[in-house]
Amino acid sequence: MATKQFLLGIDLGTSSTKAALYSVDGRLIAQSTVEVPIYTPRPGVVEQENDDFYQTAAESVRQCVLQSGVDSRQIAALAFDSQMAGVGSIDEKYEPATRFDSWLDMRCQPYIEQIDAEYGDLVTRLSGCPPTCDHGPKILWWKEERPEAYARVAKFLMPSAYVAGRMAGLTADEAFIDYTFLHFSALSDAQNGTWSDELCGALGVDQAKLPRIVEPWHVVGEVQEDAAKQFGLAPGTLIAAGCGDTAANALGAGIVRPGMVFDVAGTASVLAASTGTFMADVKNRALLTMRSVIPDLWNPLAYIGGGGQALRWFRDNFFNSLFGEVQPRTEDLYTEMIKLAEKAPLGADDLFFSPHLGGRICPSTPDMRGAWIGFSWSHTQAHFARAVLESVAFEYAYYLRILREAIPDLELTETRAIGGGARSNIWNQMKADVLGVPYQRLRRTEFGSWGSAMIAGKAAGIFDDLAEVAIAHAQPAGKPLLPNPDNHKKYQPLVEKHIALQETLHDTFVDTLKN
Repeated sequence: MATKQFLLGIDLGTSSTKAALYSVDGRLIAQSTVEVPIYTPRPGVVEQENDDFYQTAAESVRQCVLQSGVDSRQIAALAFDSQMAGVGSIDEKYEPATRFDSWLDMRCQPYIEQIDAEYGDLVTRLSGCPPTCDHGPKILWWKEERPEAYARVAKFLMPSAYVAGRMAGLTADEAFIDYTFLHFSALSDAQNGTWSDELCGALGVDQAKLPRIVEPWHVVGEVQEDAAKQFGLAPGTLIAAGCGDTAANALGAGIVRPGMVFDVAGTASVLAASTGTFMADVKNRALLTMRSVIPDLWNPLAYIGGGGQALRWFRDNFFNSLFGEVQPRTEDLYTEMIKLAEKAPLGADDLFFSPHLGGRICPSTPDMRGAWIGFSWSHTQAHFARAVLESVAFEYAYYLRILREAIPDLELTETRAIGGGARSNIWNQMKADVLGVPYQRLRRTEFGSWGSAMIAGKAAGIFDDLAEVAIAHAQPAGKPLLPNPDNHKKYQPLVEKHIALQETLHDTFVDTLKN
């Protein structure tokens, strides 16, 4: 048979599973998306079924391969990426021991606070991530609040490992996690790529319940007969360990060299950088540092939980509403709104917006809320719209200030922007001017599944240097938007004021609730 020419990348998201088939030269051949149920049995409880991840993966892969017309025997390998901060589990038979505890589920908040108070600096220094809603606090919740379920757990693992493990027929002892997830564990020594005896001991977590740590391209097994029938694949197809979804997106966008910056302008606004140096933001607790798929590369990142969502909120409640009702329009309202914002002067005549309508994520301040500060009779809707856009850029500037202080010799060369917000060159230019870093859009529109497909290609021996492959296939869409030096200079005192106002708002909201 001729050399196998295709690779599968599957993204196990919170609300949907997407399978995409690529040729080895990076062309998207076919893709299919299937919705994943989310269960909210009680207020504050957000769960998913591990088997739903498996069944939706089987359906999406089967549909994708069928649509492509490709002989499944020509698929060399597959890899999964998945949501990162939630945690699932298996028993000794590799069957679910508990439901998947979603990253949206906040039952573990008391354990976050406990870890932060007693071991916050230690967790941040070793794992690269301040205590937050992730694996460690969730595991403690199961241990303390559901001890019978905790006793059934053989291994805690990620959705990607659950699905891949079942496809490969792994035993519980063969369960795995790849190193891109470790920062979200609160239990790791991220620099050394190991579980931390010190953290596991301090938190009282049984290290035997944690899976082995592998590289993303590690071959964890082959598709077994039963799984082959369910997924529409050939038995014996290689399965790579895969990685976290943010890591897959960064790889797919070609964020593979120190100094590159990654802006995911979606519902959340995520800014990640690339460095050759591990950093732990013990001082500010704002940045969390993820290990890149690429060896010896790190991605310090932070995000605004509702950055893009704040823009939609403004659109629906102010820009396009009458007596509180959204009005039907045929035009692209985001485009109109951003064009209107462009008419307001730089800095929106000292009108500031705080985009943390549902609480601030980085640094963690769940009690914070949104605010407009400094408006007067002269401010128009254009000013308010511009203030929303600039607030995201100002938060990004705060993140990069922390990064530059920690790694003074890091030269930031380019920001690659993806997501719905990246389609606006007006917004991209604002960000470039605020940050002083060129902004570049990319031709490719699908990044996560392509990142996973590249990992599958390395596992199969098709690709050698993932960084070279990623750069070659992340082609720019047009010329970069260069920072305007005059605008950059004008923005700097506004960034300072934004940071100061965030500190004031923090004290206002936190102190108000305490009193």
